[in-house]
Amino acid sequence: MASRRVLKDILLRRVTSSPASGVRHCSSSSSSSETAPKIPHFSKKGRLLTGTTIGLVIAGGAYVSTVDEATFCGWLFNATKLVNPIFALLDAEFAHKLAVSAAARGWVPREKRPDPSVLGLEVWGRKFSNPIGLAAGFDKNAEAVDGLLGLGFGPVEVGSVTPVAQNPKPLIFRLCQEGVIINRCGFNSEGIVAVAKRLGAQHGKRKLDETSSASSTSNNKVIHGGKARPGILGVNLGKNKTSEDAAADYVQGVHTLSQYSDYLVQAARDEMQWVEEGPPPLLVKIAPDLSKEDLEDIAAVSLALRLDGLIISNTTISRPDFVKKYPVAEETGGLSGKPLLNLSTNILKEMYILTRGKIPLIGCGGVFSGEDAYKKIRAGATLVQLYTGFAYGVPALIPRIKAELAECLERDGFKSILEAVGADYR
Repeated sequence: MASRRVLKDILLRRVTSSPASGVRHCSSSSSSSETAPKIPHFSKKGRLLTGTTIGLVIAGGAYVSTVDEATFCGWLFNATKLVNPIFALLDAEFAHKLAVSAAARGWVPREKRPDPSVLGLEVWGRKFSNPIGLAAGFDKNAEAVDGLLGLGFGPVEVGSVTPVAQNPKPLIFRLCQEGVIINRCGFNSEGIVAVAKRLGAQHGKRKLDETSSASSTSNNKVIHGGKARPGILGVNLGKNKTSEDAAADYVQGVHTLSQYSDYLVQAARDEMQWVEEGPPPLLVKIAPDLSKEDLEDIAAVSLALRLDGLIISNTTISRPDFVKKYPVAEETGGLSGKPLLNLSTNILKEMYILTRGKIPLIGCGGVFSGEDAYKKIRAGATLVQLYTGFAYGVPALIPRIKAELAECLERDGFKSILEAVGADYR
């Protein structure tokens, strides 16, 4: 009984003292202030700024979620224009490496919008979603194939790839105001083995992704896209500077890399054993500084050997008068960019006439707009490649060129690219 009475007294005192203890916890006495947690104090302006920021983030996210994919994709491509002034301030070689690295890491927009149907075409038994491609020289070592194809190019060409790694100091000079690049990069290459490893890994990954759909496409003779689906991959082969047998260098390149490519450039057919599907299309790239006799010889040999295509053209060693006034014009190397448009297009026209339109031609040189690409096509090009235009125009240029080209075709009543090929000389 005594113990029960003591327990009752203790409980009674705890109940009657609890309000006081609650008050003590909320009071400002020195004993309680030492143990109470400090609550951060925000000013009225701070609370207003924080609330506004959170509100904008929520509202922005909600708005973006309601925007259709095509509009958002267009925003991303247009946003790349903002980096152009920054790249112009960088050293040319460093800017090039940075651009390739960004594409390799997926730090570039990815085209989600379908190409205009009028741009689709079939060449070499493969379907291209559009004829606008990236020329060799940008991604020399196949580091960024997926990222570059994701930008919306039809074909992407990597290289030049040499049998053995060689690394001459690249020198690139820019004339931004004239849309010109002069370079003497000298076939910088990590070598066939390094490139084959990258392409092999990419090829294997795609094969795994396509396993489920392989049965449905196995009987279709026309390949939708290529080995780098959904895009087309070309590999430009080169010889080592110290090589004494250029043909052997090309044969080695074909033997190692043909299994990963949809077409090869600067390649040799002879002395090769092909798999069941046969060799990939073999093309040759020519310079714009050739004489009339040279062009006639090349056309005759191309027809006789049934060459699969010609790329017209490479860079020029000539210097237009308006470029000569700049000190950089004294630098040795190949010139590309706007001054090359008319020169290369004239050579393209000559080769289209000499080959009688029997060989697919790829027009390259000075393309900065859809109208430029259209001139190439009307002069005889089946496909068109960019290099300098892409370097100056950033990814935003690609959808713009495709849209402008589609407008040109529709304006002149062409229902497809192939209808317009060589239209000026048929």
